[in-house]
Amino acid sequence: MDEDLRDLHEHLEATEELPVRPAASVWLGEAAAIAADLVDADLPRAVVVERVQRVATLLDEIETTDNDRADEHVRAAERVAARIVETAEEDVERDS
Repeated sequence: MDEDLRDLHEHLEATEELPVRPAASVWLGEAAAIAADLVDADLPRAVVVERVQRVATLLDEIETTDNDRADEHVRAAERVAARIVETAEEDVERDS
């Protein structure tokens, strides 16, 4: 999960230097801040998953950034977030 969290953060961090729509910038900023806090954090897995779900919700609000490179990073971050949540759910099912 640590590598996925780093990937999530890196994709969102990559959008910081790109020109994007102001509305998208708000969602990206909050998502990036949450993702940055998760990298190397010593938190219970359930808390990490909950925060990653929040990142996914924020990213879902972005239809477009009006920047192709930023849009690619947003979509990649969405895929990583989904993978983190799905993996956690599979682990819970397997442990039950």
